[in-house]
Amino acid sequence: MNLTLLNSEECEALQKSLYVLHVNELKHLCTKLSLCEKGKKLDLILRIRHFAETGKKGVRPKFPKAACGEKGQKIEIAVDSLMLRGVYKNDLKNRLFFKGLIGDHFHFTAFGIDWLNKRWMDGDPPTYGEFAYMWETEWARRKRCFVPPKEEWAYINFVQNYDSQHPNASRTHMMQAWARERDRHVKRVESLLERVLFR
Repeated sequence: MNLTLLNSEECEALQKSLYVLHVNELKHLCTKLSLCEKGKKLDLILRIRHFAETGKKGVRPKFPKAACGEKGQKIEIAVDSLMLRGVYKNDLKNRLFFKGLIGDHFHFTAFGIDWLNKRWMDGDPPTYGEFAYMWETEWARRKRCFVPPKEEWAYINFVQNYDSQHPNASRTHMMQAWARERDRHVKRVESLLERVLFR
Protein backbone atom coordinates (compact mmCIF):
# COMPACT_ATOMS: atom_id res chain seq x y z
CA MET A 1 0.00 0.00 0.00
CA ASN A 2 1.46 3.37 -1.04
CA LEU A 3 0.76 5.96 1.63
CA THR A 4 0.86 9.73 1.29
CA LEU A 5 1.10 11.28 4.71
CA LEU A 6 -0.76 14.40 5.80
CA ASN A 7 1.08 17.54 6.84
CA SER A 8 0.59 19.08 10.28
CA GLU A 9 -2.13 21.49 9.11
CA GLU A 10 -4.07 18.67 7.45
CA CYS A 11 -3.67 16.52 10.58
CA GLU A 12 -5.11 19.28 12.75
CA ALA A 13 -8.10 19.53 10.39
CA LEU A 14 -8.50 15.75 10.43
CA GLN A 15 -8.41 15.57 14.24
CA LYS A 16 -10.95 18.38 14.59
CA SER A 17 -13.33 16.57 12.26
CA LEU A 18 -12.75 13.20 13.95
CA TYR A 19 -14.05 14.71 17.20
CA VAL A 20 -17.48 15.02 15.54
CA LEU A 21 -17.71 11.34 14.59
CA HIS A 22 -19.40 8.74 16.79
CA VAL A 23 -17.32 5.99 18.41
CA ASN A 24 -18.75 3.32 16.08
CA GLU A 25 -17.75 5.45 13.07
CA LEU A 26 -14.23 5.84 14.46
CA LYS A 27 -14.00 2.08 15.02
CA HIS A 28 -15.11 1.51 11.42
CA LEU A 29 -12.32 3.83 10.23
CA CYS A 30 -9.81 1.93 12.37
CA THR A 31 -10.93 -1.32 10.74
CA LYS A 32 -10.62 0.24 7.29
CA LEU A 33 -7.08 1.40 8.14
CA SER A 34 -6.19 -1.95 9.80
CA LEU A 35 -5.74 -0.24 13.16
CA CYS A 36 -6.71 -1.49 16.62
CA GLU A 37 -10.37 -0.71 17.44
CA LYS A 38 -9.98 -0.82 21.22
CA GLY A 39 -9.98 2.15 23.55
CA LYS A 40 -11.96 5.26 24.29
CA LYS A 41 -12.99 7.88 21.74
CA LEU A 42 -9.84 9.95 22.18
CA ASP A 43 -7.64 6.83 21.86
CA LEU A 44 -9.25 6.06 18.49
CA ILE A 45 -8.91 9.65 17.26
CA LEU A 46 -5.24 9.90 18.20
CA ARG A 47 -4.53 6.48 16.67
CA ILE A 48 -6.08 7.53 13.33
CA ARG A 49 -4.23 10.85 13.37
CA HIS A 50 -0.92 9.13 14.21
CA PHE A 51 -1.37 6.80 11.23
CA ALA A 52 -2.26 9.67 8.86
CA GLU A 53 0.78 11.64 10.07
CA THR A 54 3.41 8.88 10.25
CA GLY A 55 2.05 5.88 8.35
CA LYS A 56 2.71 3.82 11.49
CA LYS A 57 0.20 1.78 13.43
CA GLY A 58 0.98 3.26 16.82
CA VAL A 59 0.82 1.08 19.86
CA ARG A 60 -1.31 2.40 22.70
CA PRO A 61 1.10 3.84 25.28
CA LYS A 62 1.56 1.80 28.43
CA PHE A 63 1.47 3.23 31.91
CA PRO A 64 4.83 3.01 33.71
CA LYS A 65 5.16 0.25 36.30
CA ALA A 66 5.64 2.84 39.06
CA ALA A 67 2.05 4.04 38.52
CA CYS A 68 0.43 0.60 38.58
CA GLY A 69 -0.61 -1.62 41.45
CA GLU A 70 -0.01 -5.36 41.58
CA LYS A 71 -2.80 -7.79 40.72
CA GLY A 72 -4.95 -8.37 43.81
CA GLN A 73 -3.17 -5.62 45.75
CA LYS A 74 -5.24 -3.85 48.40
CA ILE A 75 -4.54 -0.27 49.46
CA GLU A 76 -5.95 1.51 52.48
CA ILE A 77 -7.94 4.57 51.43
CA ALA A 78 -6.13 7.31 53.32
CA VAL A 79 -4.77 10.82 52.69
CA ASP A 80 -1.17 9.54 52.37
CA SER A 81 -1.97 6.41 50.31
CA LEU A 82 -1.04 6.34 46.63
CA MET A 83 -3.79 6.14 44.02
CA LEU A 84 -2.37 3.33 41.87
CA ARG A 85 -3.75 2.40 38.47
CA GLY A 86 -5.47 -0.96 38.54
CA VAL A 87 -6.14 -0.69 42.27
CA TYR A 88 -7.91 2.65 42.56
CA LYS A 89 -11.53 2.73 41.36
CA ASN A 90 -14.13 5.47 40.87
CA ASP A 91 -16.52 3.66 43.19
CA LEU A 92 -18.84 4.51 46.08
CA LYS A 93 -16.19 3.82 48.74
CA ASN A 94 -13.75 6.29 47.16
CA ARG A 95 -16.48 8.85 46.47
CA LEU A 96 -17.55 8.82 50.11
CA PHE A 97 -13.93 9.23 51.20
CA PHE A 98 -13.49 12.30 48.97
CA LYS A 99 -16.82 13.72 50.12
CA GLY A 100 -15.48 13.46 53.66
CA LEU A 101 -12.30 15.33 52.67
CA ILE A 102 -13.80 17.90 50.30
CA GLY A 103 -17.53 18.13 50.99
CA ASP A 104 -20.82 16.89 49.58
CA HIS A 105 -20.23 18.76 46.31
CA PHE A 106 -17.50 16.29 45.31
CA HIS A 107 -18.23 14.04 42.34
CA PHE A 108 -16.09 12.28 39.74
CA THR A 109 -15.30 14.73 36.96
CA ALA A 110 -13.59 14.58 33.57
CA PHE A 111 -10.91 17.03 34.73
CA GLY A 112 -10.16 14.80 37.74
CA ILE A 113 -9.90 11.64 35.63
CA ASP A 114 -7.71 13.40 33.03
CA TRP A 115 -5.38 14.70 35.76
CA LEU A 116 -5.12 11.27 37.34
CA ASN A 117 -4.38 9.59 33.99
CA LYS A 118 -1.64 12.14 33.28
CA ARG A 119 -0.01 11.52 36.65
CA TRP A 120 -0.14 7.78 35.98
CA MET A 121 1.31 8.20 32.49
CA ASP A 122 4.12 10.31 33.97
CA GLY A 123 4.88 7.49 36.40
CA ASP A 124 4.03 9.75 39.33
CA PRO A 125 0.88 8.41 41.05
CA PRO A 126 -0.62 10.98 43.45
CA THR A 127 -1.76 10.44 46.99
CA TYR A 128 -5.43 10.74 47.87
CA GLY A 129 -4.57 14.01 49.59
CA GLU A 130 -2.93 15.44 46.45
CA PHE A 131 -5.94 14.45 44.34
CA ALA A 132 -8.33 16.08 46.82
CA TYR A 133 -6.30 19.31 46.84
CA MET A 134 -6.17 19.40 43.01
CA TRP A 135 -9.91 18.69 42.72
CA GLU A 136 -10.89 21.36 45.23
CA THR A 137 -8.59 23.96 43.63
CA GLU A 138 -9.79 23.20 40.11
CA TRP A 139 -13.45 23.16 41.19
CA ALA A 140 -13.07 26.62 42.73
CA ARG A 141 -11.32 27.92 39.59
CA ARG A 142 -14.10 26.62 37.35
CA LYS A 143 -16.72 28.36 39.49
CA ARG A 144 -14.90 31.69 38.99
CA CYS A 145 -14.32 31.45 35.23
CA PHE A 146 -15.82 29.64 32.26
CA VAL A 147 -13.91 26.55 31.12
CA PRO A 148 -15.01 25.23 27.70
CA PRO A 149 -15.81 21.52 27.34
CA LYS A 150 -13.06 19.27 26.05
CA GLU A 151 -12.53 19.30 22.29
CA GLU A 152 -13.69 15.71 21.90
CA TRP A 153 -17.10 16.75 23.27
CA ALA A 154 -17.91 18.17 19.85
CA TYR A 155 -21.71 18.04 20.23
CA ILE A 156 -21.70 19.94 23.56
CA ASN A 157 -19.35 22.57 22.11
CA PHE A 158 -21.54 22.94 19.04
CA VAL A 159 -24.76 23.32 21.08
CA GLN A 160 -23.20 25.96 23.35
CA ASN A 161 -21.89 27.96 20.39
CA TYR A 162 -25.15 27.61 18.47
CA ASP A 163 -27.23 28.72 21.46
CA SER A 164 -25.08 31.81 21.96
CA GLN A 165 -25.31 32.77 18.27
CA HIS A 166 -28.99 31.81 17.79
CA PRO A 167 -30.70 32.29 21.19
CA ASN A 168 -34.21 32.11 19.72
CA ALA A 169 -33.68 29.08 17.50
CA SER A 170 -35.83 26.01 18.05
CA ARG A 171 -34.36 22.63 18.96
CA THR A 172 -35.39 21.37 15.50
CA HIS A 173 -33.33 24.07 13.80
CA MET A 174 -30.39 23.37 16.10
CA MET A 175 -30.51 19.63 15.33
CA GLN A 176 -30.70 20.35 11.60
CA ALA A 177 -27.66 22.61 11.92
CA TRP A 178 -25.81 19.90 13.85
CA ALA A 179 -26.66 17.34 11.14
CA ARG A 180 -25.17 19.68 8.50
CA GLU A 181 -22.10 20.26 10.65
CA ARG A 182 -21.60 16.53 11.13
CA ASP A 183 -22.02 15.86 7.43
CA ARG A 184 -19.37 18.47 6.63
CA HIS A 185 -16.89 16.89 9.01
CA VAL A 186 -17.63 13.32 7.89
CA LYS A 187 -16.91 14.34 4.29
CA ARG A 188 -13.67 16.05 5.32
CA VAL A 189 -12.49 12.93 7.17
CA GLU A 190 -13.30 10.75 4.15
CA SER A 191 -11.50 13.12 1.79
CA LEU A 192 -8.35 13.40 3.91
CA LEU A 193 -8.07 9.69 4.64
CA GLU A 194 -8.71 8.81 1.01
CA ARG A 195 -5.67 10.90 0.12
CA VAL A 196 -3.59 9.07 2.72
CA LEU A 197 -4.55 5.68 1.34
CA PHE A 198 -4.82 6.24 -2.38
CA ARG A 199 -2.96 9.35 -3.55
